[in-house]
Amino acid sequence: MSHNSFGHLFRITTFGESHGAALGAVIDGCPPQISLVPEDIQVFLNKRKPGQSRFTTQRREEDLVKILSGVFIGANGQQVTTGAPIALLIENTDQRSKDYGDIAQKYRPGHADYVYDAKYGVRDYRGGGRSSARETAARVAAGAIARKIIPHLSIKGALVQIGPHKIDRSRFDWNEIDRNPFFCPDAKAASFWADYLDDIRKNGSSIGAVVEVTAQGAPPGWGAPLYGKLDADLAAAMMSINAVKGVEIGDGFEAALLTGESNADEMRSGANGLPNFLSNHAGGILGGISTGQPIVVRFAVKPTSSILTPRQTVDASGNNTEIVTKGRHDPCVGIRAVPVGEAMMACVLADHFLRHRGQIG
Repeated sequence: MSHNSFGHLFRITTFGESHGAALGAVIDGCPPQISLVPEDIQVFLNKRKPGQSRFTTQRREEDLVKILSGVFIGANGQQVTTGAPIALLIENTDQRSKDYGDIAQKYRPGHADYVYDAKYGVRDYRGGGRSSARETAARVAAGAIARKIIPHLSIKGALVQIGPHKIDRSRFDWNEIDRNPFFCPDAKAASFWADYLDDIRKNGSSIGAVVEVTAQGAPPGWGAPLYGKLDADLAAAMMSINAVKGVEIGDGFEAALLTGESNADEMRSGANGLPNFLSNHAGGILGGISTGQPIVVRFAVKPTSSILTPRQTVDASGNNTEIVTKGRHDPCVGIRAVPVGEAMMACVLADHFLRHRGQIG
């Protein structure tokens, strides 16, 4: 199975399956002399790990990370990166593979079961194997290291919509995301979502969501025209996350509703000779290159395909049948996608920081 790596100068390769012994990542291209201990990574893994509320899967994984290589005790007595590949390991400890015995020969609608079988002739049906969102733990770990390369940037994610129910932008408060189980910046919306998602969960169903990730502090100039566009790399990164079906930068699809006068981010003279933008419809990127404004990305996450409602399907022999997916699943996988989106934003920006630094000398 190829294509398990992402990035150019800052490059991550992930490995492992949902019900295998472990999963992890190898990070290549991290500069030397950066302080790095497991606690720097664990704080972000703790945001993503399952079982933290009734609104996520009840699988109990501590997601404790081990750094296997690429660090050493520096001259100051601190553990630092050496410039060599950094290998990370996260053991799986709470697999219940027996939950998936009934679907070994059946294809779950909405899942990658059929296409994996069609492509490889074999599939790991235990939780989806390699196609499981369990793999995103390795991405979050890699994202923690990426943040160490660009500490001057502030990267934050939030859930801004569940199903048809959006937040009220007038109540947007970044401090609120740590006060509720949804990473929601709107306290009133979070309260409503709790009741709404309870009904979804009790009915054995699931619902989709929209995640917004922003990065502040990136200077103008990151990215390149045409085939090295910053927004193209961000879109690819977010689209690679499990269950993501749409990505937009800035106003995204809403820009199609605007006139040229409304959409253009007007400029006035600002401090240090840099322009002061009067709006940010472009999401901080023009022509594939950062403008210095906040970089804004949103992505849509489809409903979890593993549900208790019987669905029509076929089995591996081509017979018509029905399927019910047992086990422990997220009623809204978009919730735990928030720290994953942050991690992918960090990986892309760390990569572009290193590429830009190499270009300007």
